Amino acid sequence: MNLPNKLTVSRLFLTGAFLAVLFSNGPYHETIALVLFSLASLTDYFDGEIARKRNLITNFGILMDPLADKILICSAFIAFVERGWMPAWMVVIIVARELAITGLRLLAASKNVVLAAERYGKHKTISQIVAIIAILVAASYGEWGIIGENIFGLNLFGWGPWVIWFTAFAKWLAVSLTAFSGAMYLWRNSAIYLDDV
Repeated sequence: MNLPNKLTVSRLFLTGAFLAVLFSNGPYHETIALVLFSLASLTDYFDGEIARKRNLITNFGILMDPLADKILICSAFIAFVERGWMPAWMVVIIVARELAITGLRLLAASKNVVLAAERYGKHKTISQIVAIIAILVAASYGEWGIIGENIFGLNLFGWGPWVIWFTAFAKWLAVSLTAFSGAMYLWRNSAIYLDDV
């Protein structure tokens, strides 16, 4: 197994560790969950970069890399519903989009058509990762003592700690970009599924 594929597999293990720690209620568990999610997100970046630069692209990586991404992202958002950090309807939109696009890609593959990732999809992924990290920071910065309070607890513009309203904005942006990118992807590739109707 080459290095990019090892990074992809490690993302699956990091996802499991992230969830276990998030629900453990141990000391600093939210901060540790933030670190684990951040590490998992970095593997997403590095496995693709290394695979392209070293020409290590494999069928395993083509299949498992996007699947590991979706498992990581969807697991985090679903966990946030359980913790009361995000409304369920927002997470339903995110998960439904990921399932719909995965289904479309499988349908395309059955017709020997490869659907490449689009620019909107990449922006969507970045917005989701930023939202998840913001949610975790908002939940954990109180554990960091005076440093956390002085950096993330600053009351800007009289709206309360800036990390709280930034997190609310990040959630809405992630959901909006997720819905928009999904609709665009389905519309641009409608010929693939309309042929079967």
